[in-house]
Order: sequence, then structure tokens, then C-alpha cells
Amino acid sequence: MNRPPLDPPVLLEARRISRLYGPGKGCEDIGFRLHAGEVLGIVGESGSGKSTLLRVLSGLEAPDRGRVLYHGHEGELDLYAIGEARRRALLRLEWGLVHQNPRDGLRLGVSAGANIGERLMALGDRHYGQLRAAGQDWMGRVELDPRRIDDVPKTFSGGMQQRLQIARTLVTRPNLVFMDEPTGGLDVSVQARLLDMLRTLVRELGLSVVLVTHDLAVARLLAHRLMVMRRGRVIEAGLTDQILDDPQHAYTQLLVSSVLTP
Repeated sequence: MNRPPLDPPVLLEARRISRLYGPGKGCEDIGFRLHAGEVLGIVGESGSGKSTLLRVLSGLEAPDRGRVLYHGHEGELDLYAIGEARRRALLRLEWGLVHQNPRDGLRLGVSAGANIGERLMALGDRHYGQLRAAGQDWMGRVELDPRRIDDVPKTFSGGMQQRLQIARTLVTRPNLVFMDEPTGGLDVSVQARLLDMLRTLVRELGLSVVLVTHDLAVARLLAHRLMVMRRGRVIEAGLTDQILDDPQHAYTQLLVSSVLTP
């Protein structure tokens, strides 16, 4: 992918984050800056620590050491110095989180339209007609039939549930989105369509994204920059095309070659 505009402001900053559960389990001494309009991919095999890092970055799990700084509407916020209530408000009002399992990001007992509308209601929108119109609009954007706005998510397929979760997340146009294996668990044809849709939305909305994936094809299509993790540490970082076309670390070379080898 092309790089975002030069010198955009820093949106999220990680300073020497560590969250360990035991030797080689978790993440250790991680630092980076995410700029506005940028997609940062975090890749690595299962157990590399990438999901632990995402939980820390998104306010779901406090680090053992280090700081997460968010440069938002209120200036610089230290994520783990502002209190749990404020962190939850950030995730609800300014951030978005796309779970690997869409059932973790949806309310299965209420309609598709209500799932989308709830996010807008958190911002103060109470007009039923406007909420319903927004729900139908976003269902169309994620290639769901707007006529199913009153259907509950448990009647949708897995791929459709993931699309609905994405609509629910993006309807408020969040400043920052965290995505945890957004195409994981889906068959190849569904993955391809979902990935194409995500790429379009990221570009059209100018989203700032932290993306965790084990799939290098997903990373190549969506991410401007990559961090490669192994055993809890970042072993290589840089522009996506540079890392995937000319990996320097032996592990990254193995990771890339294993994908390319039939």
C-alpha cells in the first residue's frame, strides 16, 4: 500500500510496553508511534504476543510496565492513568474494536439495526428515523441486505456477522480502530470479499488502524507499516512492502517463504 500523507500527527504511542504471563508468554519492551490515517499491521505466529499487545493498546488489559499515550480530542491521554470508566468511554466514543469472533462484538438478541444504532446513541443521537436510516446505509456499505435490518445477528452467517460487526464499529467514524484477525475463521471466498470491503472502507474513511493478523496477505493489502513479533518481542519493523519483499531477519524470511512456498 502507499504511505499516508507525510508528517501526519501522532495518534497513538506505545512506550516500552511489557505484559508477561511467564517466560516467552505475552509481550515485552514494545514501542512505536501510529500516525493519523495510518494502518499498522502486527504479524507473527500463534503465541508471538501480538494479541496480548492489542489488548494492552486497546485498554482491555493493563501492562506490567510501560505507557500507552493517545493523542485525541482532549490532548494527550495516558491510557492507564485516566481510570477504567474513561477508558471504557474512549472505546465506546472515539475508538472501535473489531473482534476475531464477531459474536464477541455483537448483541445477538437484538436486531441488526439496533446493533448499529446503539453506537450512535452513545454519541447522543436519539432520532429513531435517523438511526434506522444510518443502519440501512451502513448495512449497504458492508454489503448486507438493508431489508434485513430487523433480523437478529444469530440468523446471519459468520461472514455476515463479521460485516455487521464492522458496520457497528465504523458507524461512528472512530478516530482509531483495533482489528483482531478480522478475516480469521472464514472460508477463503468469504475472506477475499471481506478483505476487499475492508480495504475500501479504510481508504474512504481515512481510518487509523492497529491490525493484528497472522495472514501476510491481509497485512500486505491493508497495512502501511508492519511489526513482526516473535516470542513477545518485535524483531523487525518497517514499511510493509519492504519487509515482505526484502525481509532482513531470519524469522521474517522464514515466515514470508512459508507463505510463498506451495
